[in-house]
Amino acid sequence: MTNTTLEAKKLHKVLIIEDEGDMCLLLNIMLNGKDMELDHVKKLSAAEEYLQKEKPEVVILDNKLPDGFGIDFISHIKQNYPNIRIIMISGYDGSAKDVALENGADTFLEKPFTKNQLYEAIIALMPKEVA
Repeated sequence: MTNTTLEAKKLHKVLIIEDEGDMCLLLNIMLNGKDMELDHVKKLSAAEEYLQKEKPEVVILDNKLPDGFGIDFISHIKQNYPNIRIIMISGYDGSAKDVALENGADTFLEKPFTKNQLYEAIIALMPKEVA
């Protein structure tokens, strides 16, 4: 494989905002080998610092975090980084889904979800390549 081949393969950047180590590990395992560059932060404050420097295509956002609720962070992301797509993940009730979608989440996945559900949600939100 040449360097040209390596450079041609674009990795999609995904930020995971999740404070539970087991869940983050599971997300990494689920998405391993899927042409994605995965980054991970555990707090909303760290997510804001990251977003000021990096521009992921998709953010996977948990709701209950040490320094706030992901559901409240959605509108901040959409206001300041409108091109970023958001997948909200939560084990909470249906009202959380409604609020997340109203706040601007592109997709809501209720825990537990399957590897295929997660992958398909990400792919559906990725920008389409122009041929």
